[in-house]
Amino acid sequence: MNPTLDLLKTLIARPSNTPDDAGCCEVLMQRLAPLGFSAEYFNAGGVTNLWATLTRGEGPLFVFAGHTDVVPTGPLDQWTSDPFTPTERNGLLYGRGAADMKSGISAMVTAVERFVADTDWAGTLAFLITSDEEGPATFGTQHAIAQLKARGVVPDYAIVGEASSNVALGDRIMVGRRGSLNGKLTVLGKQGHVAYPHKVENPVLRFGPVLAKLAAEVWDEGNADFPPTSFQVSNIHAGTGATNVVPGTLEVVFNFRYCTESTAAGLKARVHAMLDAEQVRYSLDWQLSGEPFLTRQGALTEAASAAIEAETGLTPERFTGGGTSDARFIAPWGAQTVEIGPINESIHKLDEHVRIDDLAPLSRIYQGILTRLLARGT
Repeated sequence: MNPTLDLLKTLIARPSNTPDDAGCCEVLMQRLAPLGFSAEYFNAGGVTNLWATLTRGEGPLFVFAGHTDVVPTGPLDQWTSDPFTPTERNGLLYGRGAADMKSGISAMVTAVERFVADTDWAGTLAFLITSDEEGPATFGTQHAIAQLKARGVVPDYAIVGEASSNVALGDRIMVGRRGSLNGKLTVLGKQGHVAYPHKVENPVLRFGPVLAKLAAEVWDEGNADFPPTSFQVSNIHAGTGATNVVPGTLEVVFNFRYCTESTAAGLKARVHAMLDAEQVRYSLDWQLSGEPFLTRQGALTEAASAAIEAETGLTPERFTGGGTSDARFIAPWGAQTVEIGPINESIHKLDEHVRIDDLAPLSRIYQGILTRLLARGT
């Protein structure tokens, strides 16, 4: 019997391509309602946001957070088996969302089922589940949090079930994330024939020195918790396709992954200063995906480390690398926030999978954290 595996298979079989929940939250409530959970939905923009709660007396508000939506499958003919037909092979369960992050959600639900049945506890258990994490995330977790903030709801602890493990289950937990700042730059020039350079203004050549400076700049030195801030260009385009035409514009898309030593405002100011110093004519649109956050050593990290050690024998690394997650919205809400989940090697890839033998231990890790934080007498 592996109830976490069974639930995971049910969720994988629902093609919840972002932002479609595909009925996953209904499946979850079929398991949670018999425990006494009440459900409320903060749906908007075609996104499903489930807020399910169960209260037993006075105590902390503990939130399990996650997303049911998945990234596109990619070419179906390159999958070994259908991505929405959960398939077991060689100790692995294959399917889109197997690792990111329907396994985390499944383990959370089964952990709560056992915890509620077996433990004398006090406080409020909550699930915050969205179908818009892999997309723009405009109407997902941050939209739901805005509604809850308006009511004065502030959680004490939150676990996001993202695939945080590296090589072995529980070898690391995410205690923070770098901020993510995107820029879309349009460098303005003057189109014309390449044979008449005095009649044109080439935006590529105008931007070249600035790009070299941006690439060479040391934005900060990082700190004990985060690596240094990094700058990367993800897209660059200019030209009409003809060999004899100087383009009139150059478009550049870039990203900063920044630590707590820098700020979005400071990075913006430095980029504008570099462009202005080279007398570049341009327009620049900014989009802030999330501020950096860090959960320092405290009750949640201690409970998480103890539960992982008890289950796996590993002492988890406190990690702040990788991309972004909905923890960037939850941590500023006021909760001690960590991410704990399965191995992340296959996320967003063809033949995404999770180790079947990790599912029950992951559920027990979640249960162990709940016991350490909510059980009476602890």
